[in-house]
Amino acid sequence: MSSVRVSSLSVPSKFGVLVFPTFQALDAFGPLDILNDLSWDHECELSVIATTLDPVSTAPDPSMGKKSSKFAQSIVPTHTLENAPPLDVLLVPGGLGTRNPDPAIVDFIRDRYPSLKYLLSVCTGAGLLARAGVLDNQKATTNKKAWYETTQLGPKVQWMSHARWVEGVDGSNIWTASGVTAGIDLIFAWVQHVFGEEIAKNIATGIEYERHTDWTDDPFADIYSLPPP
Repeated sequence: MSSVRVSSLSVPSKFGVLVFPTFQALDAFGPLDILNDLSWDHECELSVIATTLDPVSTAPDPSMGKKSSKFAQSIVPTHTLENAPPLDVLLVPGGLGTRNPDPAIVDFIRDRYPSLKYLLSVCTGAGLLARAGVLDNQKATTNKKAWYETTQLGPKVQWMSHARWVEGVDGSNIWTASGVTAGIDLIFAWVQHVFGEEIAKNIATGIEYERHTDWTDDPFADIYSLPPP
């Protein structure tokens, strides 16, 4: 795992998280909570981006075949796709809402990618990146339970089946995480890469989180009998 710290002149400070109906809560809030702690000592701005400014819920739509439930969380966007500010980092969560996404969400990823310093995805959020074409000829991973349905969205992607996360390699600025909780390990690896190992270690210790620091340590690939890389 890389521990190279970038120049202070290029340290990202403008973050965005892209949310949509039935996004996976921890995909977004896990990494965001680490960034919350990071922002106490480093200048950071967050934009919560959605198709409208209406609250966005994690609740599944009845058409998704899940039991109807009032147990869900909502997040209030700060910006729409049309008025989102310039960003250094865009975080794309996964969830059931990635199965049949609003085309505008995919277009936003495609259009904004060239101006980003980093593009991060968690879980099936990689499927949105694949739909946008930004993962073509790149190494990436995704949720292992949804491996086959997600990877077929990107036939030109170099999918890594045995990976908890895949960080930007060969000059790439795209980082992708496996399922849900892997997003926390991805964001710690990213913080270490950009801000340094000591900062990542201090945040992990402060929230009492035991990090997975080996990106190849992925027991879920075997649980779901995925082919070796």
